[in-house]
Amino acid sequence: MYKGDIKMQTVNKKAIILLFCVVSAVFLSGCTDWKKKYKAMNVEQENLKGLLERERAEKGQLTEQVSQSQQTIEELQRQIADKQSPAQASGFGEGYDVAFDPKAGTVTVTLQNAILFDAGKASLKKSTSAELDHIQSVLESKYSGRQIDVVGHTDTDPIKKSQWKDNWELSAQRALSVVRYLVERGVSKDTIRAVGRGESQPVAPNDSAGGKAKNRRVEIVVHMK
Repeated sequence: MYKGDIKMQTVNKKAIILLFCVVSAVFLSGCTDWKKKYKAMNVEQENLKGLLERERAEKGQLTEQVSQSQQTIEELQRQIADKQSPAQASGFGEGYDVAFDPKAGTVTVTLQNAILFDAGKASLKKSTSAELDHIQSVLESKYSGRQIDVVGHTDTDPIKKSQWKDNWELSAQRALSVVRYLVERGVSKDTIRAVGRGESQPVAPNDSAGGKAKNRRVEIVVHMK
């Protein structure tokens, strides 16, 4: 055999070995990549399973809450149909101005501003503690966890010689004073909020002193839906 043939065979063997090494490296690298991808897919699948289970649990809790809310609304309707007043049926008791709206699923307690505040002021009178303490106890015992709006309202008289810019600001600050009082005494701050409506939602004409007095009010609205 010629030396050239021997040399050629040697070169071919080296080329084959090199090609084998390259293919092996690519194959092994590919295996590693596939293992990583497979592991990542498993992790993602487990995450999706966990998310689905949480969503099902939350849906179940929401369904239960809706059912309980509907039962509460129907019970209030039944009690009122049995000649109980909304004040009695709602648990706040006689002497309180309470309205029940079964369609909206709300119970609203209305307090006139004359009970809560001096004219043009947003700080609570000391004498209001009895009324608000009673309301707080009913909210905690009967409506715990429900969303509560404390809504401030005014008449149409413009603000004069006061620190407030307008009736919107005054109504909001009055609502906030009531919210702070209730929260300090145990109502969860996560379920209650203050809302200022100013003069935008009157319940009586503002052309008389009596009508204006009715419009100056704070409403505590309990949402059961």
